Amino acid sequence: MTRILPGVIAMAAVVVASNILVQFLFGQWLTWGAFTYPIAFLVTDVMNRLYGPGPARKVVFAGFVAGVICSLIGTRIMGEFGPLVTLRIALGSGAAFLVAQLMDVAIFDRLREGAWWRAPLASTLVGSSLDTAIFFTIAFSGALAFIEPGNDVSWANEALPLLGLGPVVPLWVSLAVADWLVKLGLALLALIPFRLIVNRIRQQVA
Repeated sequence: MTRILPGVIAMAAVVVASNILVQFLFGQWLTWGAFTYPIAFLVTDVMNRLYGPGPARKVVFAGFVAGVICSLIGTRIMGEFGPLVTLRIALGSGAAFLVAQLMDVAIFDRLREGAWWRAPLASTLVGSSLDTAIFFTIAFSGALAFIEPGNDVSWANEALPLLGLGPVVPLWVSLAVADWLVKLGLALLALIPFRLIVNRIRQQVA
């Protein structure tokens, strides 16, 4: 457990920071949390490369617990339009994190013997796509209103041009696409720290 403790701390810090920063807008389609949350995939991939899928999953579950705690706290904090965290957001966040991160671990492990960049890039791209699709659908889709009938998500289903210039879609789809595009960009950028961190730690333990 000691060897993965830095990963557990890093994952918990990313989850907590993202839950706080998601409350603050960055432009029209994003929150600041969109820029910090993808770091969770970097943490998972570093742990997977250094210690294997088993320890990586432990780090993921630690992050999931941190996320649940944040959600429970958020349900107790009242904002302008009600609790900062609704049931649908809590369910969407937890399900998205767990499914996406565990898929990331599985794909990385399957590709670990290939070129050094292939496993982290492929696993993060798939994991990030799953995370975005699961979270925004559960949290905001009008088709899933039965999950929390008392939660009015009509604002998220307002029909608007995609990202302000494309075909008309529900607002939450634009939010999801913007979030996904950021994750894709950061997945590419994360290859640099991934390589540096892995090499540095391996040199220290050699």
